[in-house]
Amino acid sequence: MENKLKIEGMHCEGCKKRVENALKGVKGVKKIKVDLENKEVSLSGAYDLDEVLSLLGDIGFEAHTL
Repeated sequence: MENKLKIEGMHCEGCKKRVENALKGVKGVKKIKVDLENKEVSLSGAYDLDEVLSLLGDIGFEAHTL
C-alpha cells in the first residue's frame, strides 16, 4: 500500500522528526518520506491507514490522504 498524506501543523525540522519517529513505530510501514516544504508524507508498506492517521492526530498533527 502506498499513500501520500497532507500534514497540517508541520512547520519545522522538529515537527518533521516527530512525524518520522512516530511513523517508524507503526507496524508494516516500510518507507517514509517526509516533505516539510509541502507538508506531505509518503508512506509505503502493509500498514493500517486509520492507525497512521490516529497516531498523527495523537502527536498533534491533522492528516488526510491526498
